[in-house]
Amino acid sequence: MLRLHDYLPSGNGYKARLLLTQLGIPFQRIEYDILQGETRTPAFLKMNRNGRIPVLEMEDGTFLAESNAIIHHLAEGTPFLPSEPFPRAQVMQWMFFEQYSHEPNIATVRHWLIHLEMNDVQRAVLPQKQEAGHAALQVMEEHLRERAFFVGERYSIADIALYAYTHVAHEGDFDLGSYRAVGAWLERVRGQPSYIPITQG
Repeated sequence: MLRLHDYLPSGNGYKARLLLTQLGIPFQRIEYDILQGETRTPAFLKMNRNGRIPVLEMEDGTFLAESNAIIHHLAEGTPFLPSEPFPRAQVMQWMFFEQYSHEPNIATVRHWLIHLEMNDVQRAVLPQKQEAGHAALQVMEEHLRERAFFVGERYSIADIALYAYTHVAHEGDFDLGSYRAVGAWLERVRGQPSYIPITQG
């Protein structure tokens, strides 16, 4: 059985949990408290030198880190990842966007506000992070105004990657009320078969 090394509040871990559940793949989830340094132990660093969750442990004992790499691997040969070269590249485009423009701002601000007592440096850059987060949401809003999903009018791992932190963006004080297309897309994702909330392990 696959084992997912995870932290329940993490959107990155949630990506893997959601896709595994929607694919009907059984897995064992192992919880780590990242706030207590549990991913910085020698045992964990043997699985992922970067000391971050999620890590997917294969049945043969090999490990795969980085959430988008994990869901890309799991989606191979399934309807969640197009087989045609260009739509497949478009899925990757949005997954790179999530990691470079979306997650560093929306997820980071959420983490700072709900898990940390911010230091002076974090407080100083918070407005810039929030501005960049809203810019990412606006890119999504404009793309989704004429589309049901991010690529090819079908639900894919591009949607899973972007949904993970968008749907909890309010926890980082991002008001989604003015992003109507994003809001409608969030509802469509929640309506997918075998959907689970981020709070479900």
